[in-house]
Amino acid sequence: MIKYQPGHFLGYVVLNRPWAFVQWLERANIEEEYILMAEPDHIFVNPLPNLAYGTRPAGYPFFYIRPAKHEKIIRKFYPEEKGPITDVDPIGNSPVIIQKSLLEEIAPTWVNVSLQMKDYPEADETFGWVLEMYAYAVASALHGVRHILHENFMLQPPWDLDVGNKFIIHYTYACDYNLKGELTYGKIGEWRFNKRSYLTGPPPKNLSLPPHGVPESVVQLVKMVNEATANIPKWDSLNRS
Repeated sequence: MIKYQPGHFLGYVVLNRPWAFVQWLERANIEEEYILMAEPDHIFVNPLPNLAYGTRPAGYPFFYIRPAKHEKIIRKFYPEEKGPITDVDPIGNSPVIIQKSLLEEIAPTWVNVSLQMKDYPEADETFGWVLEMYAYAVASALHGVRHILHENFMLQPPWDLDVGNKFIIHYTYACDYNLKGELTYGKIGEWRFNKRSYLTGPPPKNLSLPPHGVPESVVQLVKMVNEATANIPKWDSLNRS
């Protein structure tokens, strides 16, 4: 049972994500047995198989989702009688491949836990923009759902250097380099790709490729963005709008 409905007054737009899934699952005619939860800043670099196994969803382990480190907070929402803190997977909801029936069970709890965390000042301050990621992990644990963790599910430039056998590039971090191909993270580089540079409109066609020596993951990312913008009809007019 859903106790709350997210509202803009909370000042945290990502809280609408679990609520959107609840509405979609209730209203859409979804014939598929499994659902992939992904995001607009995901680029597929290899064909993605169904990494889930029956009722075991597949997820990506984020290095910054650390339930054990924040056990005091997590226990407010996942009490000790429910099980060990290791029941809470180090994941968010994306990327995740999950049975539709399981997601239908988890999603309302995900909404409630997200809003309860937002209402709890210590959780809100500590988790910030990854709050609903923690909420998804906790909601899954409350339903007894553990995810199969696939490190090759995704790579995140500039920290992950090679594409290899990974399936998704997640371009969330700024990629800043000098002309020698050296990373200058935290300082705007002589060459850069940062999605936040395009908050007021999409990127132009033919972005310059990185300097020699920049990791394959960043080169592949820019090449694929250029491939997309070259093939989407009327891209230039979209960019002007």
